[in-house]
Amino acid sequence: MEYQITHITEYEYEQPIGLCHNTARLALRDTTDQQCKRTTVQVSPQPDQINEYLDFFGNKVIYFAIQREHKNLKVTVQSIVEKKPISGIPLNLYTDIPWTDVRLQLHEKGAAHLEARQYIHHTDFTRPDEEIHRYALQSFTAGRSMYDATKDLMQRIFYDFDFTQGFTTVSTPLTEVMKTRKGVCQDFAHLAIACIRSMGLPARYVSGYIETIPPKGQEKLFGVDASHAWFSVYIPNTGWIDFDPTNNIIPGAQHITIGWGRDYADVTPLKGVILASGKHALQVSVDVRRLG
Repeated sequence: MEYQITHITEYEYEQPIGLCHNTARLALRDTTDQQCKRTTVQVSPQPDQINEYLDFFGNKVIYFAIQREHKNLKVTVQSIVEKKPISGIPLNLYTDIPWTDVRLQLHEKGAAHLEARQYIHHTDFTRPDEEIHRYALQSFTAGRSMYDATKDLMQRIFYDFDFTQGFTTVSTPLTEVMKTRKGVCQDFAHLAIACIRSMGLPARYVSGYIETIPPKGQEKLFGVDASHAWFSVYIPNTGWIDFDPTNNIIPGAQHITIGWGRDYADVTPLKGVILASGKHALQVSVDVRRLG
């Protein structure tokens, strides 16, 4: 199965700006179940500098700088990705491993599981409080497997919280999300990660897209999709397993990964520095279209 993803970001500045430096994390990475076959990047106005590199987490980063006056900035990233079937791992190979055993293994000295350990530590976006820890304890009960506990947490977030666009922003703390029981996919991923890390376990933030299906008989419109976020947990001898609390599903063929990190800050789609004064308007358009 192949998809074409078109992600357009447009800035309109109140006053002309003379300099901007930006990094974009919008190029899809290759994973066990997807291969990015092609990525094209168009920036207007034409950048004076542009290059690509991999960040600490292995995500693809596009850096560009514009060093002349401009009032508009448009970044279009288009990718073709192939989703590949995964050779299924029987659930009983990892569902029986208690979460307490996972924690013991992760905290043992030595190089084993070293990469996963960096996802145990709290960040500003995922810092838990006592209420979040108590919420986690309801899923991570004695003797429960890591997989079952995480799946239960995913399901509880889905049923306990309302998906409400525009209610939160990037800076909304998790304490507010817990209080109001409202948020978006980014909030729910951060909440799940905060819960899991409060138990001394690793969890990482995944940025990507999800295919949306139009109502029966209606044609799919361009630009109505959106960026998406979910989370992964690590189970020794199995690897990372994804969970989507916004939709209460284990991500599959319709989930397309951009990259991952400790939280949203590690995989921000587009960020930078500008030399200017005045306000600006931002517009983002995303289209995930199945090919063939």
